[in-house]
Amino acid sequence: MSERRAIVTAAAIVMLGNVASRLLGVVRELVIADRFGATAATSSFVAASTVPTMVYDLLIGGAISAALVPVFSEYVAAGREPELRRAVGTVMVLVTLVLTAAALALIAVAPALVSLLVPGLEPAVQAQSIALTRLALPAVVLLGLSGVAAALLNSRQVFTYPAFSGTMYNLGIIACAVLFAFSLGITSLVIGVLLGAGLHLVLQLSGLRRGMPSLSFDLRHPAVSRILRLYAPVALGLVVSQIGVVIDRNLASRTGEDSLAVLRFATTLVQFPVGMVVTATTTAILPTLSRHAASTSAEAPAYAEARPAAPAHLNGSDPGRYTRTLALGLRMVLLTVIPLMALMIVEREPLVRLLFQRGAFDAVATQRTAMAFLFYAPQLPFVALDLLLIAAFYARQNTRTPTLVGVAGVLVFLTAGVVLIQMMGMPGLALANTIQHVFHSLVLLALIWRPIGGLQGYGLGGAIGKAAVASTATAGLWWLLAPGVATALGAERAVGVAAYLVAAGAVWLGSYCGILYVWGVPEMRMPLAMVRVRLRR
Repeated sequence: MSERRAIVTAAAIVMLGNVASRLLGVVRELVIADRFGATAATSSFVAASTVPTMVYDLLIGGAISAALVPVFSEYVAAGREPELRRAVGTVMVLVTLVLTAAALALIAVAPALVSLLVPGLEPAVQAQSIALTRLALPAVVLLGLSGVAAALLNSRQVFTYPAFSGTMYNLGIIACAVLFAFSLGITSLVIGVLLGAGLHLVLQLSGLRRGMPSLSFDLRHPAVSRILRLYAPVALGLVVSQIGVVIDRNLASRTGEDSLAVLRFATTLVQFPVGMVVTATTTAILPTLSRHAASTSAEAPAYAEARPAAPAHLNGSDPGRYTRTLALGLRMVLLTVIPLMALMIVEREPLVRLLFQRGAFDAVATQRTAMAFLFYAPQLPFVALDLLLIAAFYARQNTRTPTLVGVAGVLVFLTAGVVLIQMMGMPGLALANTIQHVFHSLVLLALIWRPIGGLQGYGLGGAIGKAAVASTATAGLWWLLAPGVATALGAERAVGVAAYLVAAGAVWLGSYCGILYVWGVPEMRMPLAMVRVRLRR
């Protein structure tokens, strides 16, 4: 129970940080929509920002959960802090060298890269994308160092600084867009990317002020070699995944000059519940899963002799703790994501209109963004399942299986995308992405089922059923109330739309949580019990 409380508390901290980051992300997109709209200029920024994001995801982003946190967590659990600091110092030096070399190489080949990404854009827009790409690439070095620092903090179960780092990144972009949009144009957004990346790193380093890494360059350190071995298959999978991103951008650019921008705005809405709930829970649960897997897994790799010894209180621990922890995470995210998905589908057009329809973002852009979101949204429960299962494999230091399934998922996306884009245009790419996530999550679930002894008896099926029933009942209640609420609040005006959506959220939250509380769902009662205990103290 104490471990469950710790996970819930950590998830709540990360969730608060992610809520702040996602809200600022929405503000960021709102500012971009107001200043630049769903235009070719915005598409050029989307293309330019895609390149550093791809580099970060390929070289650092995937390594954080796949290799850094699992390996660092073992050293933390074993109490080998000085050795851990030396290992982290070596990783930071290595990351700086690799990312600097990658940024310089990509600056040189930026024209070819942009032509490959967005061949459907006009030559002038492509030229602008090339200049913006070259300007944005140095941000990957700052974000890479920040990612390593965040992995160290998470392995120490310090979640606050990494959780709120995204807010600093978004603040940098927002500040530059507000201050310099009229003088620098779309370039102001890339200046904001650089500023935000710097603020991102500064916040992580402030969290490490009492436990800074010892800078060194010992590539023979056991932890470094293990990280590289674990990450090798992930890097291969990410290369394939980034090829999929390139083809996605390529196809989208052929369906209209506004398609890249529209898909970006729709993706922002999808990412809000993912970042708020799923990423928070995955981040909070991965260090605990890694410790349980390290002490009980029968999948000891050939380099097991290099592992730090587990402390006595972990030796011989209950093998079921790993599965119980995973089941807890799955219940938490599915109970939260399912009603959010239902609410956002029902109110997608008012939501897009409130957030984005102003300035250069007109009613046509609202309709197209809402359409794209409609085909993105059904993937949300599967994304929740997907991310936690990937973390479960990574905690067992098995990076090959998710990589191979990921490669197969990219092939599924490309096949579906080529077919659906002919039938549906731009929304077909959103639907293809949903099909990819459904495939990926179900295959991972089938592959992990036997090694962990299945998930029967942990209440997962009951949680899904209760979430579905409660969401349906809540949707029925809102269907009865919505017309009267819209009329009373004047939902045709911006203020009325905001009030209408607040009312919708309040009704959904109250009804859904009330049903689950009466039903006795423990994930609904535990936070209230924790608050009552804290108030008594």
